[in-house]
Amino acid sequence: MGLLVAAVFAPAWWLGLYLIGRHPRERGPRRAGLGLLAYAGALAVGQVREAALPLPGILTPLETALILLPAPLWAGALLTLVPGTERLDRIWSRGLVPVTVAVIGWLALSGGTGRLLAGAVLVLPLAGALALLVRAGPVRSGWLAAVATLFFTLGTALLPAQLYGPPGALAVLAIGADLLLLGVAMAMSSAFQDGEALWRDMLRSALGAVAVTAATGGQVVLVIAYGEATPALTALLYGVIAVAIAVQTAAGPVQRALDRLAFPADPAIRRERAVLRESAEALPRREDGPPPLDDAEFTRLTRRALTAYGDLGKLASSPLANLPIIDKRVTGDVPLERAAELKHLLLESIGRLKPREGEFGTSEEWRFYNVLYFPYVRGLRPYRRGASGHGLGALDRQAFDWLTREVPERTCHNWQNQAARLVAEDLRRGNWQ
Repeated sequence: MGLLVAAVFAPAWWLGLYLIGRHPRERGPRRAGLGLLAYAGALAVGQVREAALPLPGILTPLETALILLPAPLWAGALLTLVPGTERLDRIWSRGLVPVTVAVIGWLALSGGTGRLLAGAVLVLPLAGALALLVRAGPVRSGWLAAVATLFFTLGTALLPAQLYGPPGALAVLAIGADLLLLGVAMAMSSAFQDGEALWRDMLRSALGAVAVTAATGGQVVLVIAYGEATPALTALLYGVIAVAIAVQTAAGPVQRALDRLAFPADPAIRRERAVLRESAEALPRREDGPPPLDDAEFTRLTRRALTAYGDLGKLASSPLANLPIIDKRVTGDVPLERAAELKHLLLESIGRLKPREGEFGTSEEWRFYNVLYFPYVRGLRPYRRGASGHGLGALDRQAFDWLTREVPERTCHNWQNQAARLVAEDLRRGNWQ
């Protein structure tokens, strides 16, 4: 049973890290990844709890918290697949998760009837998100997510009853498989939204995770197989697998941290190494061929490229980096050169939205230029919690004050969508030649 749980733990841990690492700024993949990590952590703590008989009082609450987290996190991830649920998403993000987990945890610890109520409360957000997803229709990868969520919901309803005993092999496999399917559905949806290839990059990451797991965790498994599964060895097995997969899957952030430690006085080396890593990471995510000609799809890809304006790695994997005009302007097929040229094209198109009079204005003719140039090109983040205009230049400070005082976040988002359509039309008209 211990090896079976470890075999479920490893892919759940890997996919959780992969989703967060591939899409760190997107709410859906981040929530899905955290849900997978929580489930993997619950499996590991449960195995250590069973082996470490003197410590059940310490490990049981931790296992309870971890095993209850995936359900509300996955409900939040599913909301990001349903159009028009921004208000529900805000309600979810501003308190539903901690309140739900606190209520469920209290009920689960209270005994038999409480556990049944906990199962019912645990299912409610999942069932609601599933209903919204089905009602929205066949969005990209939506049906895969819906089927996986249905089975995950059924398994989740039984979780509180299994918290304090060894979970059955079938339950561990079923819930783990459902979570993995949900993770794949979320990765497919995010890759489609970004216009990126998925399977090559995912396969490379998965093979790396398998290799490091076999090379490191396999040694501990051999020791357990020919000896005794002590609490220390059980904890070591999961710790070794978790660290090995994390170092492999999150190699980029790990290397950036090491570069900061190794080259604190040489930012040029850090920048050059970062450029090389971004180029290498972008290659397996690039879709071959020119971007789609469909107006709606081209506009959507332009909107995504504008959002990633300051991230050359994301721009390098955008289908817009394959525009024919970029083929004429760059020599060779170096991803970051194409990304830099795409960034230049976007800046040119944004510049054409600027009125001719003055450097800044707040009239209606300025709004499309302002909502693209200052947040994306200048990097202003006026709607972040705790954001302030301290340290900004005079022009940026004017724009920051105007956005925070006169333009609600939702209005800014709508204007950015309209401005992205104008940029897309400009790219198609002036640069698709």
